[in-house]
Amino acid sequence: MYFCGDPSIGSYIKLRREKEMKMCRAAFTVCLIVLLLVTSLVGCGSKEPAHNIAEGQAGTSDKVEIKFLHSWPRPEANAYFQEVITAFEKDHPNIKVKMEAVGDEAIKDKLRVMMGTNSQPDIFFSWSGEFANNFIQSNNSLDLTEAFEKDTDWKNRITRSAIEPFTYDGKIYGVPLRTNAKFFVYNKDIFEKNNLSEPRTWDEFLYVLEELKQSGVTPISFGNIYPWAGCHYITGLNQKLVPENIREKDYDPAGGEFSHYGYIEAIEYLKDLVDKGYFNNGFNSIEHNMAIEMFYSGETAMMYLELIEFGEVDKDFKGNEWGFFPLPAIEDGKGNQNHITGAPDGFMISSKTKYPDEAIAFLKFLTSQEMGEKLVTTLGWPSAVIGALNENNAEPYLIKGMKALEEADDMALWLDTDIHIKISDVYLPGLQEVLNGRKTPEALMKEVQEIAKKVKEEIY
Repeated sequence: MYFCGDPSIGSYIKLRREKEMKMCRAAFTVCLIVLLLVTSLVGCGSKEPAHNIAEGQAGTSDKVEIKFLHSWPRPEANAYFQEVITAFEKDHPNIKVKMEAVGDEAIKDKLRVMMGTNSQPDIFFSWSGEFANNFIQSNNSLDLTEAFEKDTDWKNRITRSAIEPFTYDGKIYGVPLRTNAKFFVYNKDIFEKNNLSEPRTWDEFLYVLEELKQSGVTPISFGNIYPWAGCHYITGLNQKLVPENIREKDYDPAGGEFSHYGYIEAIEYLKDLVDKGYFNNGFNSIEHNMAIEMFYSGETAMMYLELIEFGEVDKDFKGNEWGFFPLPAIEDGKGNQNHITGAPDGFMISSKTKYPDEAIAFLKFLTSQEMGEKLVTTLGWPSAVIGALNENNAEPYLIKGMKALEEADDMALWLDTDIHIKISDVYLPGLQEVLNGRKTPEALMKEVQEIAKKVKEEIY
């Protein structure tokens, strides 16, 4: 027992105070650690998940970069997409879009190589039909069905007929940007001087071509150094000369035989135009753009052009009146004569993307009503967005072309994107050889039949 004045009491109090100080320091340390952990957890919880970031909600300063590959390197097209990207990034500050543009022929090779690697662009251009199916069947394309079903506004503003060629086994894998078709564009002044009118049948077409040739004017500009140009002729001719059910079966890799005589006839029809001198000389060694310049200069009377090129014609064919008509009907043809060659094209999202929500957000923005109308007014391209092309923002020729599409029974998709790529790689170069006189139509179609058989065996 301790009493006041006892010297041992001071020692006791000193020891007790030291013990209490140690306990306080320990408690303070524990509190500080807990406080730091809580702060850290709260900070982590403030970050938004990827799909919220894609909708433009604030919450993090981290930037997500998505790669965007398209096939229009021309300055005016690049400028359009850059404007779209700038507007998108303003609305979605956490997303950066890195754009790359590669031309038609080069992008085919680029995509083939990239799809076998892990360096795929998040969003990439694609033609519809079998070209798109290659990415789907190789599991390189993201299934977008759920995204469309969840956003009915997005789904309902896209032309259904343009979505269908990007659909496989009932699932949607692509977003169409525009629709396109092929027409003969002609110089009205040359036609009027020769008392010629737009032909409706193949016989009338041949009459027009012969009259032009006799007048000293080369009837048709043709630049086929890249064989897609000849492919567009064969696309329409196959469609008009081969029964539809047979053609559809042949274009499917599972059933392709290409044994109907209409395929040989189609090549003969095109070769006949060559043999009669209705094309410019050296067409297999000049580019499409060079052929267009020949048309602009009046050296030729017409050219087979795409609807998306009409804006350039209207701008560059200065001071000249022009008109257009579809590939004429072939009276005895076994196919449907009320089809128009053409197809929608658009974009797909890589199945390997790390940012699917951000990529979908960009495609929604790109195919919004505002951007669809901008596509029409800026580039003169017929948007796949319903109502984006109208009398208030489109030139009469574009409205007339779209009306022709609407009145057609269906579209014949570009041959090189509607058949298996291995068949296309034989068919199109072989067609160039036929037009150069180095191969017969029969020999070419035998080669096509052989490769179609190999493709079927490899796949099935």
